[in-house]
Order: sequence, then structure tokens, then C-alpha cells
Amino acid sequence: MKPSEDQNLKALRHSAAHTLAQAVKRLYPSVQVGVGPATEDGFYYDFRFERPFTPEDLEKIESEMKTIIRSQYPIVRRPVSRSEAVDLFSRKSEPFKLDLIQGIPDEAEITVYEQGEFVDLCRGPHVETTGKIPAIKLLSTSSAYWKGIESNPSLQRIYGTAFFDEGSLERHLEHLEEIRKRDHRKLGKELDLFRTLDEKGAGLVLWLPRGSQVRRTLEDLWKTLHDRHGYRYVYTPHIARLDLWKESGHWDYYRDSMFTPMEAEGIPYELKPMNCPFHILIFRESVQSYRDLPIRLAELGTVYRYERSGTLHGLLRVRGFTQDDAHIFCKPGDLADEIQKVLALVDQMIGRFGFSDRTVYLSTRPEKSVGSDANWDTATGALRTALERAGVPYEIDPGEGVFYGPKIDIKFHDAIGRAWQLSTIQVDFNLPEKFDLTYRNDKGEAERPIMIHRAIFGSVERFFGILIEHYLGAFPLWLAPEQVVVMSIADRHIPYAESVAARLGKSGVRVERDFRNEKIGFKIREAQLRKIPEMWIVGDKEVLDGRISIRTREGEKTDLVVLDQAIRDLLARCRTEVSAGAEDS
Repeated sequence: MKPSEDQNLKALRHSAAHTLAQAVKRLYPSVQVGVGPATEDGFYYDFRFERPFTPEDLEKIESEMKTIIRSQYPIVRRPVSRSEAVDLFSRKSEPFKLDLIQGIPDEAEITVYEQGEFVDLCRGPHVETTGKIPAIKLLSTSSAYWKGIESNPSLQRIYGTAFFDEGSLERHLEHLEEIRKRDHRKLGKELDLFRTLDEKGAGLVLWLPRGSQVRRTLEDLWKTLHDRHGYRYVYTPHIARLDLWKESGHWDYYRDSMFTPMEAEGIPYELKPMNCPFHILIFRESVQSYRDLPIRLAELGTVYRYERSGTLHGLLRVRGFTQDDAHIFCKPGDLADEIQKVLALVDQMIGRFGFSDRTVYLSTRPEKSVGSDANWDTATGALRTALERAGVPYEIDPGEGVFYGPKIDIKFHDAIGRAWQLSTIQVDFNLPEKFDLTYRNDKGEAERPIMIHRAIFGSVERFFGILIEHYLGAFPLWLAPEQVVVMSIADRHIPYAESVAARLGKSGVRVERDFRNEKIGFKIREAQLRKIPEMWIVGDKEVLDGRISIRTREGEKTDLVVLDQAIRDLLARCRTEVSAGAEDS
């Protein structure tokens, strides 16, 4: 979408949000209105109302919106003085608008937009009339705190979307339906992959046996590739004295995202929100000379961050999660080379999961940051050099670096085209200085290393949730919790079926047995619902010939395959799948 088209669509959706508020005020005059911006996929508006909005309410509101659209009210911008704005929204009993007015700087212009009887405090822009809003749909409701602060009043948020034509709206609604089908929370429950603790610990995850098997396969791949790339695997504690997080600066910058400290023998301890301070301590204990560099420390380290309950979302936003974390300590002259090697590892890792497209961003210095201009220039230049050497197209994301350094962010597009932020590479001069890290260079002088923070998956939990949605719960053969379920047609076939399952198990195949006294059609349908890749069926003919019949979860059939050949073919498919999309490393 061209920038001008994007701005026009935002104006359309912003106007749709005002039309939503106008319709709600018509139908429910006691409602107080909050804010109603355009979003990437639509719009929303927040309301304070004495009862929850129901699906029936949404139908009425959408119908009233269409009446307002047909009325083609001009949408008129009007500058007002501060006192006029206060008087206007005081008379309308809109306390949230009065709160917003208080936050507007004295020198700033205050404007309202009017359409029919509805007036809203707003900067705009908008379309010319309500008649220029041709295609709308209200989607859902949720709760929201005023200004996102839990101590503020609780509001109700109504979500909707708008487009310039009905065809685009229909395609978007079809896309939303596909997203609903792929919801990892729904599939995770149906397929017995994971549960969240909810009442016993919101934002914390229980990995069930089937989900744990997928996680184990992911972690085995992760460790294998990191071994090949020269990483050293480490383990670090889940807590440390609060002093460590103060020294690292996390207490100053991330305190709101950290849990309340606990005490032991009168000393405050903190759950770790990051692994990096521990890796720094390991570096300090183990590295003395430039000959030891670069050192690459890797850990699947579980961290804990306090996320507000309203932001928690299945596996995608949790309070306890495992970062696929690594930190590289290197000489300044090796920085670009090390970044390039991380880019290669990202390709080799993520390529195995069928993500066919990516967008790469180079994020530069934010307004709030630490460190010298020279260090920032060096770090940004090294990231740029690595990307260009690797032939990776990228976009500049101005001011979106972290406070201690610039970074590369990589978004991968899933099976239905959604972009997910996964891999990140961050350069850090700050922590080596804070912890006074040094090594002896080739002249015997103390020199400061440069630190690279990087993650490939981002976190194991979030990546698993993304994979569930990407694959629609139907994991590829190499990754599936169970690769084969062996089924007997009758009890007399069980001895041979057991020998087939045993052969598969000895070959390293993840196998399940279904020898129940049920009809074979029922067993097949149940296995397909569980999305097990293959069903190996044993009946009279199979027992007689030492063969098996194969059904896939997609419904394909292959009858009477020699057992040894079937096992060889299965293992070959696994090897092909696990190496697909990845270069030899």
C-alpha cells in the first residue's frame, strides 16, 4: 500500500470510529466516551457503560452506524479555545474528554470534529462526510483501562473495521475467520498441547506431554545448530540478589515489568527478567585473553516478567517464558563478522519451518538512550555492513533501537501472510562498561569487549504458539508429537501390530498404539482429528504378508507396503523435512 493510500485508509477508519461513538451515544445516551483511534486493521472506541455490551447490542449499533452513513453528515473540523472545550465537554458530562484536555500543552491547538449532533475532541484527519464510509463491520468487544492504567476506570472497547469497498471488507472478514480457525489457544486445548494456569497463576504455562514433545524436538534442533556454530551452552539461576539488576540497569529501565522482590535472610532477591547479567558474570569468570574471543554463550533460560492481566494472550504474551537466548562477546574488529554469522544461523533455523518470506529492519538510536555517538555509529555501521555482506534487503526503522544500542529485527510471514517478529540481534556497549568487562589484547593491554544480544525464536512459548497457528495444528512429520499411530483391526492382529510399533520405536519414530476394540473407521477419524501424520493399519492381509497399510491425516491411502520399506521411507521423509529450507552448516 502506498503511503497516501495508507493515510486515506486511516482517515476512513478514524471517521468510522467517530461514527461508532455517535451510534452508541444515540442508542445509549448515558454512555461516556473515551478514545477511538484507527488501528492497523480497523478501529476501536472505548466506552464507560453500566453493563457489558452484548452481541445483540453490536448488531443494533452497526445498524445505527449505517443509518448515520446514509445520512451523509458533513464531518467538520473546528478549532476551539481551551475554555470553550472544557465548557463543551462539561455540558456533555464527558469526564474522559476533560482529562484529555488537561493533558494538551498550553501552546497546542485544540480542535473538535462535528458530524450531526455528535462532537468529539480530536486532531483528525477524517473523510469529508459520513457518506464516504462505504464498508464497515463491528467485530468484538473487550475490557480496557482508561489510558491503559489498571488503577483507572474500566471501560468497554468495541472493535470494528472499515474499507473503501465491500470486496475488500469481505476478503478481510474471510482472513479473520481463517485467523480464528488457527487460534493457538483453541487448537492447544483441542490437541492437548498446553494449558495456562489462569486462576492458579495467570500468564504461566503448563506444557502437556504432546506439546512438550514438540518443544523437545525444537530444543534439540536448537542445541544441535548452536553446537555447530560454536556456542557454549550454560545454565543460570532463576533468581539473584536485587543488587545485580540494579547494577545492570534493569531495575531502573524495566522495574514496571519486574515482579515484586522477595526476601531471604533480610536481603532482597528478584526473579530474573533477563539472562544477560548472568552471562556477563560467566564471561568475567572465564575470559582473560583476546585468544578466548569470540565467546558465544547460549541458554534456553526461563525468565519472568510482570505483564498486566489484560495483555496476556495464550502463549503469545505470558509472564514466565523461555528465551532462546545467547550473548556473544567479541573484539570490536570482529563485530560485523559475528553479526553476519548470526544472520546465517537465523536462516538455517527458521528456514526449517516453512516461513517463506521475511522483512528485516535496522532500528536506529532512540531519543532516550545511553552511550557515546561514536559507539552508536560503530554499532549501527556493523549491523549495516553485516546485512549488506549477507545480501539481506532491509528497511531503516528510525529511533526504534533499544536504549543501549541499535538492533536488527526480523519479521517472518506465516502461512496466511501475517508478519511475526521473531529473531533479533542487538549490539550493546553499555553492559560491558557497567560491569567493567575487559580482556587482554595482543599487546597485553586491557580492552573492552562488545556484547551482542540475540535470539532466534524470540521465546520458546511464543514461537510454539506461532507454529500452532502457522501449521493449523498439523505439525510436519519431523515435528509432530506422534509421527505414527499403529492400529489393529481386530484383537487377533495385536501381536503383529505390537511388533510393528516396536520396530518403529527402535528406529527412533515417535509411535502411538491404538489396539482398542473399536471400528477402524472410528480410530482413523479420531487420529485425523488429533492431526497425527500417519496411521499404520494392521489386518489379516497385513499380518499374512508382513506388510502394513498407510492412511495419512489428509486422507491419502497406500495399501500393503512392505514394513522395512515403509520404515525407510518414513525416516527419509523426516530427514528431508528437517533439512528443507536450511543450508548445510
